[in-house]
Amino acid sequence: MSQSYAELLSGATVVRRAPGVRHELICVRLHQWVHAKLANAPSTRLLTPRSEVRLSADTAVRPDLALVTVASAKLWLAAEIVSADDHGADTVVKKEIYEELKLPRLWMIDPRYDNVEIYHGSQYGLMLKAMLAGREILTEELLPEFQLSVSDLFHTPHPQS
Repeated sequence: MSQSYAELLSGATVVRRAPGVRHELICVRLHQWVHAKLANAPSTRLLTPRSEVRLSADTAVRPDLALVTVASAKLWLAAEIVSADDHGADTVVKKEIYEELKLPRLWMIDPRYDNVEIYHGSQYGLMLKAMLAGREILTEELLPEFQLSVSDLFHTPHPQS
């Protein structure tokens, strides 16, 4: 089981609860799939889950998944797995921070509804490009070989009797 952690969000320290078991299964699965497809993307580096990413003097986030450029270490894709008991920090506060940062890509992964919201940065802020569920496929044009079925991402193995 993971541990609680702190983020610095626009000058305020926010202590986040330790993610639950399902959250961690989704996070591990997502990291495995992305890592497997980065061999042909040498300009991108995958950080370990919830690595601190300093965005400014008063903001340091810990996305569940973070892809940064190798050359500048600039964050270009963040994935946040929403926790049912702590969703405001991800779905409101951090989303606003990412929008101000002009983050190129944001994935909001919501185990409450088994869906993924895909946002692309634009001159007008983050724009919802897709909401995926079921057997739809999560892709990223900046990672051409990456494809993951949403149902595979959220699959919860049943204990064997």
